[in-house]
Amino acid sequence: MAKWLLVDGFNMAFRAFYGMPELTRADGFPTGALHGWVKTMWRLQDQEKPDAMLVFFDLGGSQDRLALHPEYKAQRKETPEPLEKQIPVIKDLTRAMGLVGVELDGVESDDLLASQAHMLANAGHDVLIVSADKDFAQCVHDRVKILLPPPTANPKLGWRVLDEAGVKEKFGVVPAQIAEYLALIGDTSDNIPGVNGVGPKTATKWFAEFRSLEGIIAHAAELKPERFREVVAQDADRLRLNLKLTTLRQESPLPHVAPGEPQAAKIFSLLESLEMRSSLVEARTRYSTQQELF
Repeated sequence: MAKWLLVDGFNMAFRAFYGMPELTRADGFPTGALHGWVKTMWRLQDQEKPDAMLVFFDLGGSQDRLALHPEYKAQRKETPEPLEKQIPVIKDLTRAMGLVGVELDGVESDDLLASQAHMLANAGHDVLIVSADKDFAQCVHDRVKILLPPPTANPKLGWRVLDEAGVKEKFGVVPAQIAEYLALIGDTSDNIPGVNGVGPKTATKWFAEFRSLEGIIAHAAELKPERFREVVAQDADRLRLNLKLTTLRQESPLPHVAPGEPQAAKIFSLLESLEMRSSLVEARTRYSTQQELF
């Protein structure tokens, strides 16, 4: 049995970008997110001491979900240009650090990560999903937990582990109900419309009483407040479609992904070319056993 950290790459990259000042190389190339990224990955390794660590990135849209709902994530703003420039280098640094960058064209990184978590847990490993994305709450069980980064509004809270009890406390439903819960209330970050007017408070009451989305639909005539009875009955097919959008894959389109090994020479070269001097000093200490490769 091993401990695996599965990192939501773009979630962490955006946090690194917005959490650091606008640093640049002498020629003007932005490096703020790169500084934040390296420090975050090292902190996770030091803090959690995983046996293996994988980072998941998006290459393109989710073809399955777009086929069902062409407006899926259509409202999202473009990635800021300075971060867009840094993403390829983040991927290079990730691979050089031995963390493996997992990506597959046409398959959303959330599905790649969730299915790997399911595969690893079934093999008897313990998994920590590193992300602030609420969708991953559906993956939580005795062997899979979420490592939440410090909230931007209150960084003093630090990194927190979300287990099954934590999911129930945070959302009011258990992990097995999360996808159905999101299908019902909607998910604005993914442009998935829920039942108009139904918020978390109403949804959690319905799930407590009727257990599932199908249970809620079947008992639409009994729902309170009464104004939602006809709406839920009429929206039944759309809610079932929503569930297909909010449910993450359990079957992996990729085989088991093996851990990587640090490439000290490449790390040193990248950090030196990026003029990340303090990180280069730390890297030489961290990867000292491989310095002869440089």
